[in-house]
Amino acid sequence: MKTVIADKIASVTQDLPLKRELRVSADIPCEEGVIIAAEILNNKATYNTLELTSGRMAQIKRGDIVVGALGHRNALFGYSGHLPTELTPGDELQILNIGGVMGVCDSVNANFGQPFNAKVLGTVLDFPYLGERIGVPARVGAEPLQDDTQLETNGVPVVALAGTCMDSGKTAAACAIIGRLRHLGYTVDAFKATGVSLRRDILAMEDAGARNTAIFTDYGVVTTTTNNGPAVTRTMLNQLCGEHPDIVVFELGDGLLGTYGVEAILKDQGISEALSCLVLCANDPVGANGGVDILNKEFGMQTDLVTGPATDNEVGRNIIKSRLNIQAINAITNSVELGDAVAEILKLEQP
Repeated sequence: MKTVIADKIASVTQDLPLKRELRVSADIPCEEGVIIAAEILNNKATYNTLELTSGRMAQIKRGDIVVGALGHRNALFGYSGHLPTELTPGDELQILNIGGVMGVCDSVNANFGQPFNAKVLGTVLDFPYLGERIGVPARVGAEPLQDDTQLETNGVPVVALAGTCMDSGKTAAACAIIGRLRHLGYTVDAFKATGVSLRRDILAMEDAGARNTAIFTDYGVVTTTTNNGPAVTRTMLNQLCGEHPDIVVFELGDGLLGTYGVEAILKDQGISEALSCLVLCANDPVGANGGVDILNKEFGMQTDLVTGPATDNEVGRNIIKSRLNIQAINAITNSVELGDAVAEILKLEQP
């Protein structure tokens, strides 16, 4: 065991009260969610920030000691990588996302350049036993995930946002809906169900007016998959619906076709039956057409609204309305109209 002084502590560790002075061990369990300290070995001109536990984005540079978590990432846009099978101090990993997930990079997006390389210093130790200097590997999450959680929404209406892919406008749409429903006097809670650990989206939801928020990282999940996606979604629905909001809004990160568990969540009968409104975010009319078709044929689900870049102007909106007979409303230019449409679909009574 040795002491290191951290320069940057990534948001993936949010649920642990870590300080800059840390104890680290050379014994490194190669398991998703184990928190490690590492030294940055290179500089980058792009994609060079880290989301801190405060929510701020901080630039990182060669020589910085950063604290993040072991994990994997299978991103359509961005870096993809896997969990290492063994690690010792001095080994190199790459930072796979700005939330502080570290792994072995397999694929690079040319727009972002090469990833940050980081020399592993050791496992960050937690000391859970009061009065004893017995350290255990620190891990992501405030509560353990229960796989067999039964869903109970207590009759709270649930709005889900799915997308054709990453960067299809899901968070912007969620914030527009949350903001308008709050202006109408409703209490809204929100969460992000799938993706790779990054708190930026739920912080935006809080800024839009969400009373309570949650993310899968709070339950020890660094990257969602088909195995854990449904369980963590049920858990967060139970948690927030138990707080008795008027509405719960949640975002399914990534796209309908991906590896983060969106398909498994939508195929979960309990979750699908709990949805009161389903909003599809699409980048273009072809994506909107395909997304509506997939939701209908593969999941037996009706799309209530389409938004995203496909609705940026009247041309896209008219194509979607005429071909799909579904409302198409832009979340940026017509946020009030989008929120009002959701309120109408939910048949909300005046608060």
